[in-house]
Amino acid sequence: MSASNGEKKQIRVWCDGCYDMVHFGHANSLRQAKALGDVLIVGVHTDEEIAKHKGPPVFTQEERYKMVKAIKWVDQVVEGAPYVTTLETLDKYQCDFCVHGDDITVTADGIDTYHLVKNAGRYREVQRTAGVSTTDLVGRMLLLTREHFKRGDKEYYVALEHSSNLGTDRTARSPYTGCSQFLPTTQKIIQFSSGLSPKPTDKVVYVAGAFDLFHVGHLDFLAAAREQGDFIIVGLHTDLEVNRYKGSNYPIMNLHERVLSVLACKYVHEVVIGAPYSVTAELMDHFRVQVVCHGDTAIARDADGAEPYAVPKKRGCFKIIKSGNSMTTEDIVQRIISHRLEFEMRNTRKEHKEIAAVKAIQSEHLKQNGTCLHQES
Repeated sequence: MSASNGEKKQIRVWCDGCYDMVHFGHANSLRQAKALGDVLIVGVHTDEEIAKHKGPPVFTQEERYKMVKAIKWVDQVVEGAPYVTTLETLDKYQCDFCVHGDDITVTADGIDTYHLVKNAGRYREVQRTAGVSTTDLVGRMLLLTREHFKRGDKEYYVALEHSSNLGTDRTARSPYTGCSQFLPTTQKIIQFSSGLSPKPTDKVVYVAGAFDLFHVGHLDFLAAAREQGDFIIVGLHTDLEVNRYKGSNYPIMNLHERVLSVLACKYVHEVVIGAPYSVTAELMDHFRVQVVCHGDTAIARDADGAEPYAVPKKRGCFKIIKSGNSMTTEDIVQRIISHRLEFEMRNTRKEHKEIAAVKAIQSEHLKQNGTCLHQES
């Protein structure tokens, strides 16, 4: 859109990153970036670039491209974006400036990946989402703890135990790799929510599950569910309910985190927080649900032995959807566990690089302050 014809020029914003194991922290960063302009272009790095600078990614580049395209604030995805953001990249996609979180990203050589756009004055910063990172999620899987879904007075306490070799708990020395406390608020949910209600003519589709570590398997299922109607409602089970039918340390992400991860998906219109495991007539009537869908996976019985989809089956509106993607959360966990040593080394290297970068910045600030004091005296 040109400014010469009297119309307001669109502000085009550039973001880039690995976007590995895309979570609500990534989505929140992109939400904030989109709010700074009109069009959001997101560059995603290749597997090769990430392995060189950071360590092995959990998801393949094709999976990561697909996940970022599904975040509702993203207008365009650039595949294979360079690891160091250049002015040439911004100009190529007609972007006014680049946006990144207030954490430090460095190359394998310890160089700030945004130094070129910062020096040119084409860099903006948004607040990093405290309490979540890919590094932290990897740590939760490797440690197999249940700290992340404690109840009562520790419900929101997500720091982990005995993870000094992973750098994922409060004792981690890097302020960016270390996991801090995630405090969910109604404001955060409002920011992620579409705020839409189904129109009287909309066909409402309901799906339910854990949607833990939101991944491409979930994404393809929701895309297929979207084809069944106009308004998609996702029922998310509580942590204790998920743990009942999945066992071990599942869910890896607690309910508050899973709510935001699902709300960030462009196919989802509404989320029922702490939905009943069995789909009830009351729930269907309240939300005017016309179709209830489930993936082509085994369905566990309810705690009392009841069939959880008995009501929609009786009403003749239950559908099994085959999305063509068989990925499960367990598959992701197995990827991590089978490469445990690689990921532990990756997390340690990342922490060391961040610490070095922080010290370099502190040293530079001290030099500048010393120069100012010397000039004043």
